[in-house]
Amino acid sequence: MRLRDHVVVVTGASSGIGRATAEAFARKGCAVVLAARREEALEAAARECARHRGARTLVVPTDTTDVKAVEDLARRAVEEFGRIDVWVNNAAVNAFGRFEDVPLEDFRKVLDVNVMGYVYGARAALPVMREQGTGTLINVSSIVGAVAQPYSHPYGMSKHAVRGLGSSLRQQLRVEGVKDIHVCTVLPATIDTPHFQQAANYTGRKVVAMPPVYTPERVARAIVGLVRSPRREVVVGPAGRALVRQSRMAPALAERATARQTDKSHLAHDEEAPATHGALHVPAQGEGAVHGGWGGRRRTAMRRTAVAAALAGAAVTAGRRMARNPVAS
Repeated sequence: MRLRDHVVVVTGASSGIGRATAEAFARKGCAVVLAARREEALEAAARECARHRGARTLVVPTDTTDVKAVEDLARRAVEEFGRIDVWVNNAAVNAFGRFEDVPLEDFRKVLDVNVMGYVYGARAALPVMREQGTGTLINVSSIVGAVAQPYSHPYGMSKHAVRGLGSSLRQQLRVEGVKDIHVCTVLPATIDTPHFQQAANYTGRKVVAMPPVYTPERVARAIVGLVRSPRREVVVGPAGRALVRQSRMAPALAERATARQTDKSHLAHDEEAPATHGALHVPAQGEGAVHGGWGGRRRTAMRRTAVAAALAGAAVTAGRRMARNPVAS
């Protein structure tokens, strides 16, 4: 099947990675079903998607902690477009604070959205895909699903659980002999989204995006790529790949480095912040946004420029050495 004929469901489509992913599929001409709690933001995202030639959209306001709502989301997608080829479990929330300081209601909410929301999504999507005989389930985890961080205990727990869910589902499909239904897990590094502004925060310090910061569009491209060429797991961002490699070879060292880096650059040292539930229990207002203002696009361009300059410098140096030491022919 051509990619443009796919029907794609994206949860958390009102902002950030989910919104960028919805538009990336719309740009390919796919039918996109956008789900999140905020109808106003979903409608704005749908208008952006509809600008792309061939794209069709369906907005379904959905609280992913409500199993009936997620089942209705799958039903609406099938009623409107006849099938579900791709389901992207992406909706996620976060709560920052010392372990003892995060209210249990907030702790539980993070786990409900980030774990049970994905369970509900998988249970809604897989029966449809089994009936079709094909499909791709994509779960968005995080590099903190490989190396957890201090100050975001429920988020780290949830993202480890997402990796476990993907692994167990792949194994189940394998032993059942199912070959054309794929389960993929995406582990983004720090991404420039509104996620950090909307998180619950009990640290007393402003939460900032921990550098290096990458664009949501980078994650969206990786997700689209998984539909074309499914893989077990894909890490988005060179810094994330380096951390995951380190966690495999030297897990204690990776933990120490992550702890230092988180305390140094994930929480502002010169800006206090009041305790807040963030958008955990009541969604943020407005039309939503893809980017969070953390400079992901600009910083990515700067990194590319720096790498290009370094490669050019290396080439010049190599040329000078060859000129000084010509090889006899």
